[in-house]
Amino acid sequence: MSNHNLARAEAATRSALISTHSYDVSLDVREAADPDVPGYTSRSVINFSAEPGSSTFLDFIHGGVHSVFLNGKGLEVARVVDGDRIRLDNLQAENQVTVTGTALYSRSGEGMHRFVDPADGQCYLYTQYEPADARRVFANFEQPDLKAEFTFHVMAPSGWHVASNGAESARTQLTTDPATSRWDFATTRRMSTYITTVLAGPYFRATDHWSKTLDDGTSLEVPLALYCRASMQESFDTAELFRLTKNGLDFFNDLFDYPYPWGKYDQAFVPEYNLGAMENPGLVTFTEKYVFTSRATDAQYQARANTLMHEMAHMWFGDLVTMTWWDDLWLKESFADYMGTLGVDKATDWDTAWVNFANKRKSWAYLQDQLPTTHPIVADIPDLEAAKQNFDGITYAKGASVLKQLVAYVGFEAFIDGSRRYFRDHEYGNTTLADLLEALSAASGRDLGTWAHQWLQTSGISTVTAEISGGSLVMESVTLRQDSVDPITGRQEHRPHRLRIGLYDFDDSGRLLRTGVVETDAQGAETAVEALAGKPRPALLLVNDDDLSYAKIRLDAGSEATVRSALDRLNDPMARALCWTALWDSARDAVTPAALYVTAVERFAPAESGIGVLLNILGNAVTAVERYVPAQQRNAVRGSLLETSGRLLRTSEPGSDQQLAWARTLAELSRRDPAYVEFLRGILSGGVIVDGLTVDADLRWSLWQALAANGSAELPELDAELAKDRTASGREGHALAAAARPDAAVKAAAWDAAVNNTTLSNEILSATIAGFSVSPSGLLDGFMEPYFDCLESVWESRSIEIAGRIVRGLFPSAQDLAPGMIPADHPVLLRTDDWLATHSGAPRALRRIVIEQRSHLFRALEAQTAG
Repeated sequence: MSNHNLARAEAATRSALISTHSYDVSLDVREAADPDVPGYTSRSVINFSAEPGSSTFLDFIHGGVHSVFLNGKGLEVARVVDGDRIRLDNLQAENQVTVTGTALYSRSGEGMHRFVDPADGQCYLYTQYEPADARRVFANFEQPDLKAEFTFHVMAPSGWHVASNGAESARTQLTTDPATSRWDFATTRRMSTYITTVLAGPYFRATDHWSKTLDDGTSLEVPLALYCRASMQESFDTAELFRLTKNGLDFFNDLFDYPYPWGKYDQAFVPEYNLGAMENPGLVTFTEKYVFTSRATDAQYQARANTLMHEMAHMWFGDLVTMTWWDDLWLKESFADYMGTLGVDKATDWDTAWVNFANKRKSWAYLQDQLPTTHPIVADIPDLEAAKQNFDGITYAKGASVLKQLVAYVGFEAFIDGSRRYFRDHEYGNTTLADLLEALSAASGRDLGTWAHQWLQTSGISTVTAEISGGSLVMESVTLRQDSVDPITGRQEHRPHRLRIGLYDFDDSGRLLRTGVVETDAQGAETAVEALAGKPRPALLLVNDDDLSYAKIRLDAGSEATVRSALDRLNDPMARALCWTALWDSARDAVTPAALYVTAVERFAPAESGIGVLLNILGNAVTAVERYVPAQQRNAVRGSLLETSGRLLRTSEPGSDQQLAWARTLAELSRRDPAYVEFLRGILSGGVIVDGLTVDADLRWSLWQALAANGSAELPELDAELAKDRTASGREGHALAAAARPDAAVKAAAWDAAVNNTTLSNEILSATIAGFSVSPSGLLDGFMEPYFDCLESVWESRSIEIAGRIVRGLFPSAQDLAPGMIPADHPVLLRTDDWLATHSGAPRALRRIVIEQRSHLFRALEAQTAG
């Protein structure tokens, strides 16, 4: 029986028995470039104290344990090794355990990921551990509250670059094997196992330096380095990345009044990464998708800067001070999400950070918070599988949104002062919610217990509506109504909202400008806004103006009419973003037909100056067309949006981000409509020239995918394109296009590759699933039963990362309502309900994914009823 899944109760018992002091870890990856070598030697020496006579266990997911020594005595491996755990009995007050074994290379992005660059055949390694995959690389006590100092040693090919959390202290070429060198790294400060890291391979490396004079007159010196694969060096904009890094270090060191604590600051951009980035102290890892080898929009560059600032904030929130257990994951992720946006706003040249946060990040939170599996920001995390699932829109974006509300509630200075207290009081330690509230309450002079319960310990999203009485000229009264049912308890949880209400009217030139603003606290189910009584009725009354609070907003009838007729004349970018979100929420909630949202996009998106907002609303429009618009209307609505996209591709400013956005939308929509197939083929062949449009690798693959999905590109053509693009992204583009072809045999092969072939890497697997899912109506109907039949075996046999991608991606979600059918009677929903009812004992994390996919489908079917 697998014992991968550490329970919170087990972790608490272990931390009550032991305290960890230090790790000395040696890894031998000199043979990593040989694909026939599945693993590498890992040796872990751990010093720890314990209650005398007690017993505990180490965690190690391995390919074989060679030896275990406890306090100098060799233990019988067969007796003490049980699956992924190593039993340690009869402990002394002070102990040393040494475990030597074989750790396995990964293709899933978990543990030590091994990647062979298709461009040049070079082998690259990196590690990724959150929440608990350090145990795939070395034996350890895998839980965040057992912090220790770490010293790493790595044996690797002499021509490679090798890095870890600590600075390189020595490098020695082996006299017995000159092709191999040993790297020794400086001992770290105390940290958790999940943020240790190793990077090894023929990476390109650039260096720089940052320094700061501290208040005591000493100088803080921080070496900087950047890494990427050698084949991507030409696209690696190191000067800009170093500039952003230095700006961030300046900003956060001043803001937190606590010097950067981790010595050096390396940043590595690595292939097939499961996350956007990971906050390993001294060596942050990022997805290499942030190395833009094809044309990228300004919004993509800003998103990269946001991630860079997010990870840097983690050096304090999460690394210096770490949550005790994953229940308080928000203590690091919510803060880093908030601070990442704040860093972009204050330490870079972009002035739309909070606009993009409101339009994109908060939309992610709103979506997650309406699922039946939503949870409080401070969550109940009974085990590691649950922890893996909670890296979601609640923990990140809702938490950050609530922190923005807290700043409005207590004031920015009190918030920062409380954060500084928190760092000083708990440096290199572990905390819970109570520790943070103590620091923030002391700084603000407010008892935040009630606030914390209402915002952090309840679930669900508030919907706030302004009800206006009176005629068309004067508002006799304005009442804010709050509906906020906690989906877990079923109770109304009326949270306190610090809100601004904006009043907008047209000026003489037709612009829609803010003419007044009222700030108020919305409490309970109803709040009368006395300051607005007797005021002239504005063309637009915008609740939650400036986006201070976390709530969905319903526009009153008059305001909605203004927005649907004149959104392009609304001058303020934040106000426009909030109105776009209100229109989208209305469509998703089946309050208004989804086709109306698409119409608004066609009418007003051409005038949207914010490229981040434009990309988001175009993505929403595609979702609306393919999932929320009723089947009988879909071809017409899609055709109209296609025509708009094609026209604006040709008429947008040549070379602009807007032109690229419309090109991407045209390609996406064309996967299910052949109207532009010849036009797209013409762009690929060079027969059609769109002035200013850069037809680079990413765009070319998008166009090929559209052709393939329409049956207008055969495999030899796709193979020929791949021969010209021997890159990792090219392989992914090819895999998606190949699986998108509308042929039953192709779909069967893609299904088999995803479900039964264990050799696909994480990214090729996802591309194959994405291509499989692009299909004409009816072609995938035969895969519903195989899906439900394979769920438990997939979950049991694959890693949680890979299993999650399969279970989520292959759910039969591309469904429509038959005439006269109600959503609850849809065959896929009924089959899902049957599986959930008959598999109540299935792992909680697996059930959660299935429940969420069911909810997404039900919402889409409900939206179709509004059309």
